[in-house]
Amino acid sequence: MKAIILAAGKGTRLDGAAVKPKCLVEVGGLTLLQRQIDSLKAVNIDDIVIVVGFGADSIREACDDSVSFVENERYAETSSLYSLWLAREHLADGFVVLNSDVLVHPQLLADLIESSHEDALLLSDTDLNPLGDEEMKVKLKDRLVIDISKAMDPIEADGENVGIVKFGAAGAKTLVGYMNELIAGGAVKDWAPRAFREFALHHPLYALSTRGLPWIEIDFPEDYQRAVHEVYPKIEAALFPDQQSYLLPTPAAVALNES
Repeated sequence: MKAIILAAGKGTRLDGAAVKPKCLVEVGGLTLLQRQIDSLKAVNIDDIVIVVGFGADSIREACDDSVSFVENERYAETSSLYSLWLAREHLADGFVVLNSDVLVHPQLLADLIESSHEDALLLSDTDLNPLGDEEMKVKLKDRLVIDISKAMDPIEADGENVGIVKFGAAGAKTLVGYMNELIAGGAVKDWAPRAFREFALHHPLYALSTRGLPWIEIDFPEDYQRAVHEVYPKIEAALFPDQQSYLLPTPAAVALNES
């Protein structure tokens, strides 16, 4: 199984200037990207492809030779669906796709990879995280996805898409077909979950609960502050329960606070 990390976006909502890609922001002394790569290797996924766009050279420089790249030269006018579609030649044998701006407890990735369900996504239940307009909301029936959209009424949603999804070989082939249709129809500015929704309308896509384990998607400065001061300490406490951690703000945290 391959891993596809979507890291082409500019991320201007985070610092207002997008001086570097969001995936290179540090939390607890490591970049979000490095944390994802480490988590993937911990579950024996060493074949990693990163879709780059804004700040592509910086991302390449931050990675070793074991990582491959696909470049979205149209990153300024497209979104994550187009980025994933550009990587379609890497999807044939099954894959897991990650949004690069997500900080998650490593066990969540392990849960997804080790799940017996070939095609599945991670879902944070609504009672753990109240939903608003920004969140990618998911509606379920018998733990299967029947709808996924930011525009969904939060009252109808059963949870939030974490931004990490896997497809087996058969599911990946089917998904590529839906992506081909969407891109041919001009949906280059849509999010990748648009394709996941098309898949789920016709094929089983299982929702795997985060079980209350800590995670966060980092879009805005307040998300970053929460990641540094709340979510990351919870991850560390869960991984190393016998150790106390006294965390100081990183230089990046200070810079974001002052912007």
